[in-house]
Amino acid sequence: MSFFNAIRSFIVVFNYFCMAFTLLLSIIYIIQLFVSLVRVHRNYNKTFSDDFHSYIDSDNLLPISLIIPAYNEQENIVQNIRSLMTINYPMFEIIVVNDGSTDKTGELVVEAFRMHKIETSIRYQIPTQKIEAVYYSKQYPNLLYVQKQNGGKSDALNAGINISRYPLFTCLDADSRIEKDALLRLSMEFIKDSRTVVSGGIVRIANGSKIVNGELKGFTMPKKLIERFQIVEYYRSFLMGRVFWSASNSLLIVSGAFGLFRKQTVIDVGGYKKNTIGEDMEIVVRIHRYMRKNHKKYRVKFNEFSICWTQGPMSLNDIRSQRRRWQIGLMDTLISHRGMTFNPRYGFVGMLSVPYNWIFELFGALVEAIGYVLIPFTLIMGELNMFFFVIYFLLAVSLGVILSEGSLVLEQYTHRAAMTAKQSIAISVYAVLENFGYRQLITLFRVEGILKYRKLRKTWGKIKRKEFEQ
Repeated sequence: MSFFNAIRSFIVVFNYFCMAFTLLLSIIYIIQLFVSLVRVHRNYNKTFSDDFHSYIDSDNLLPISLIIPAYNEQENIVQNIRSLMTINYPMFEIIVVNDGSTDKTGELVVEAFRMHKIETSIRYQIPTQKIEAVYYSKQYPNLLYVQKQNGGKSDALNAGINISRYPLFTCLDADSRIEKDALLRLSMEFIKDSRTVVSGGIVRIANGSKIVNGELKGFTMPKKLIERFQIVEYYRSFLMGRVFWSASNSLLIVSGAFGLFRKQTVIDVGGYKKNTIGEDMEIVVRIHRYMRKNHKKYRVKFNEFSICWTQGPMSLNDIRSQRRRWQIGLMDTLISHRGMTFNPRYGFVGMLSVPYNWIFELFGALVEAIGYVLIPFTLIMGELNMFFFVIYFLLAVSLGVILSEGSLVLEQYTHRAAMTAKQSIAISVYAVLENFGYRQLITLFRVEGILKYRKLRKTWGKIKRKEFEQ
């Protein structure tokens, strides 16, 4: 066989592999969607038949430390702290950890809340960079401001854990807002099941939303297409994928923007890993590994009714940086815990969840990107039957549309009346349009993350933010 014929045979075989891969992924996604629809419907009826507000006076409700790692967050930090002070929860503390910011983040916090430096003892249960100062306010006694040397987000979170007083803690991004009842809903997971060690909430795109003191006061469609596509994308990611994996106690990631943890468990596993940009996924995978290795009963939960709002990137360059970073974080975590792959010792996590992330979330981006090039090329060269090409194209597009529209149905269950009927129809249109250009761009950004793993694995990058609409 000549070299040319060998290459041609490879391309043809790869094309059929792409089609088979897409078909398998379609089946998996449809299963995920079906399971998520059933669980969200059941949880909706169960949640709203209970008066969860009655838990507010329960003696079983554990106090919570809210840790906010901040680096150059002068645009939103004060606004965010004020919003957090209005949350519906009986006992909590807010710990703002300034990780060596070079802007006015620290000055604004100290000035806005009339804080002064105090002497306090710190138990370093997790090693961190030096804490330079701790500030306290008599006017706001549940607020602490920590000034430390720069060590990265993980180091800032570990410093917050060291200085915190309460058995549960949540990590919150400085550019995010949580709804008033979000912590109450998350903490209920720890009351309902004492085995719970992690409970994650849903993250929604705040672009276009008016959020005041933890309440959604209105929604207008964002001006930019890239922001509208992200709204659909976040629905699909959180309301389908995470609900599904939570059902089998094999959820591998709790968003860094909003998750509630049992503090002692995180200390037991050594705290957040430094020198990684995927600390939110890595800590959850390490908890799975530690708990199963030590034969401890535990649960990693996801509550789709606990809502956190975050600002999505507003430019193509920013979303490129974000998705590239996410893919690098995924790859770094999978490599670090590769021993769990297809390892029956780790149950569903090792046999299903970890392999799924290797095959479909990591390498799936490569297969999809190569398919975008090779399949049309092979068609032009006359090596691929037009019928198969049309079937592949329709399958890929239909899958994206079905999943996006299904996620919008799930959204109506979890956050009814957030949008008008006209806005819901408009979002449904964008759920179709995202499959023609946007989805392909996201795939290419993910592939770039894989290719630049070694170069960028310790680089966070910076996304431009603006103040939340009041």
